[in-house]
Amino acid sequence: MSVKNILKTKGRDVYAVADNVKLREAIAVLNDKNIGVVLVTDNAGKIAGILSERDVIRRSLTQETGFRDEPVTKSMTKNVLTVSSSASVDDVMEIMTNSHIRHVPVLDGDKINGLISIGDVVKRKIADAENEAAELRNYIRAG
Repeated sequence: MSVKNILKTKGRDVYAVADNVKLREAIAVLNDKNIGVVLVTDNAGKIAGILSERDVIRRSLTQETGFRDEPVTKSMTKNVLTVSSSASVDDVMEIMTNSHIRHVPVLDGDKINGLISIGDVVKRKIADAENEAAELRNYIRAG
């Protein structure tokens, strides 16, 4: 199963903020959309970073006041791991597991085509396991 198939089901919506906004604005997007991560893009619409709830918490622990009025670039993760839409679910799962991350943007060339979350991966793995079990039951019954 490929990332492309997951995006067909879940959609390709991705929330992003410009790299020149204040952290406060990015936090508002996370809160308003009830999401755990927002992409940070440059003037050309390319990924400059990713901001997760975890990044915000870590920043709040290192600077108790004033950090929300600083640029989002001071709190975001700059080294963003990505996959293409042709990547397998197992590829994404390996990246997430090895890197301890929960969200991976999907890029095809420079175009942002979606975002895969750990929830998407788990949902797909469960569906695959249920389908395999059903096929085995049918095979045994026919047998």
